[in-house]
Amino acid sequence: MLSSTLVITIMVSLIIILLLVGAPIKPMRFIGQTIIKLGIGVLFLFFINVFGGAIGLHIPINLFTAVVAGFLGLFGVASLTAIHLFIM
Repeated sequence: MLSSTLVITIMVSLIIILLLVGAPIKPMRFIGQTIIKLGIGVLFLFFINVFGGAIGLHIPINLFTAVVAGFLGLFGVASLTAIHLFIM
């Protein structure tokens, strides 16, 4: 069984090695951009829900709608709105 001091020592040493060697730039940049796009998609959907509530428009905020809104931008939000209004 691993003691807590051993686990903490391993984690600290891995962090120091990562800081000295450096993290791979491309995967970190891709992960960061993906998280930012998902956040923007959630914000788009939130504002659509806030302002669309007056006319009965509610688009659920989940992973699929956040990905569509985040990666497609305003066109994704418009397509989700059109799907909600015309199909559902």
